[in-house]
Amino acid sequence: MSAAADRAADAGAGGVRLDPVTGENIDALLEVAVRPDQDHFVGSVAKSLAEAYAHGPVAWPRAIVATRPSGGTTGEAATGGAAPGDDGPSARPTRPSGEEVVGFVMAFLDVEWDDDPADVRSGLWRLNVDAAHQGRGHGAAAVRAVCAELRSRGCSAAYVTYHEGPGSPAPFYAGLGFVPTGELSEGETVARLDLHQDVADPGARDA
Repeated sequence: MSAAADRAADAGAGGVRLDPVTGENIDALLEVAVRPDQDHFVGSVAKSLAEAYAHGPVAWPRAIVATRPSGGTTGEAATGGAAPGDDGPSARPTRPSGEEVVGFVMAFLDVEWDDDPADVRSGLWRLNVDAAHQGRGHGAAAVRAVCAELRSRGCSAAYVTYHEGPGSPAPFYAGLGFVPTGELSEGETVARLDLHQDVADPGARDA
């Protein structure tokens, strides 16, 4: 694993960074939920974490952490966590003041595409921005951070797959520079981004 993977990845634009999944942020991550009309386009965070566990080193799951403009409280009270007297730990870890988990992102690393050892790809596996935090550029910033991580690992391209149709994230990824390859993967469109170029600023907020 690269040094970049061992530390939080700074996403720069969008005011977010990517943190490893830990006991400190797991509860906040499990509360992340997209809008109801987006549910059929993206798997839940719980499913993603199970997939990360099952697939081991090819999965790179991260919490999307943003800074609250006006600061705020820390710990479980800031994320709607358990109330005093529940069955959880008596002293829960806290996050620095002004920081909040706003989503989840997971990359896939060095996967043999269609079980072809001559075609090894890396890219974006899952992106969930909580409904309450959409429209602020967090999703685009998280994708740029993932692409920076992949570039640091020597990857020349990033891939993503998505469903087409009303409400599809296709325009979002196109705005970031992903271009459909003409392939389908389990019924989803495959798109590719050349990592020798900078990830585009989509100009519009993430949906």
